[in-house]
This record gives sequence, structure tokens and C-alpha cells, in this order.
Amino acid sequence: MNKSIIWLIIFFAVFIWSAIEPKDTFTWFLEVLPALIALPVLYFTRKRFPLTSLAYGLILIHAVILMVGGHYTYAQVPLFDWVAEVMGSDRNNYDKVGHLAQGFIPALLAREVLLRNEVLKPGAWCGFLVCCFALALSAFYELIEWWVAVLTGENAEAFLGTQGYVWDTQSDMAMALLGAIVSVLLLSPWHNRLLQQFTPTR
Repeated sequence: MNKSIIWLIIFFAVFIWSAIEPKDTFTWFLEVLPALIALPVLYFTRKRFPLTSLAYGLILIHAVILMVGGHYTYAQVPLFDWVAEVMGSDRNNYDKVGHLAQGFIPALLAREVLLRNEVLKPGAWCGFLVCCFALALSAFYELIEWWVAVLTGENAEAFLGTQGYVWDTQSDMAMALLGAIVSVLLLSPWHNRLLQQFTPTR
């Protein structure tokens, strides 16, 4: 079966499951919106700027993370309730998985776009700048959460997912930065090999 078909089957299967009786419909919409935006973007760029298989795979993983968080809300994902109970904690830390992915995956995507457009060359500066991009993206997302909270009031509480933790915003950005660093260190050699199939886009 075509890899694109498998990708779409997984995406829509999880999306449909996520949309069935979510704990909070408003929160579900906010959480899955980035995945829904990504889908048409990937479709319309698939011929002009196809991505590596690694990038497509990571985008799908990120979409699944968002949809799971949207279905339960980030503070109530059952598996992480169990983990919190085992660890003797009162906090469900699924949101930290989401923010780790928010650094890990965008860093790889930024690296792909920058290298293929010959904006940067592989190396330390490339790694540093894609980590900066991921951290900036995480900070911008925190601003979006703030704006949503201001505009909607208490309805945004589940979307924010702070669970009473005063340093939630800072720890979210720290997790995104950690994810970006791990992504660069772990995936760069593999990513470089995959990029060899493409000629520069300019």
C-alpha cells in the first residue's frame, strides 16, 4: 500500500476517534487545529516541495499527540494519570510530552527547509539556529494560549493545562528547547542521508 495512503488512514482514524465525545469540545478544537492546518499545507506542497519520509513521519506523530491531548484534554490523559499516581504526583504531565514534541519535530522541519533552500549548511550553526526557531515557535504558542485565555476566559483553562503550576509556561518552553536539541543531536546524520535525494530548490 502507498505510504501516503497509510499516512492518511492513520491520521483520519485517530482524528475520528478524537472527535467522538471529547471531554471538552472547545479544547478539542483548539488542540487539533494545528494538525488540521498542517494537512492541506502538506497536500498543496507535496509536489513542489515534498518532504523526507522522516519529516512526514514526525508530522504524523505530532498530529497524533495533539489529537490525543484534544480528546482527553492535556490534564486528563488516562495513561499519564496512572504514571502520576505511580510517581506519587498530583500532576498529569502529558502536556510536557506535547511540548517536547513541539521542539523535536519543528526543529527537524526547519532544518529541512533551511538546508534544502541552501540558507544554511549542515553543522553547528544550523543546529543552533533550528533550536532557536523551535524555541521561538514554542514562545509564540504560549502567546497564543495567553490570547485565547484573555478572549475566552474560563473556557480556556483546559487548553492552558497549567494545573496550578506557576512555572508552567517556562517549563513548556524548556521542554520544547530540550526536544529541539535532542532532535538535532539524534536525527541530523539520518536526516542528512535522506536529504541527498533532493536537489536544492533554488
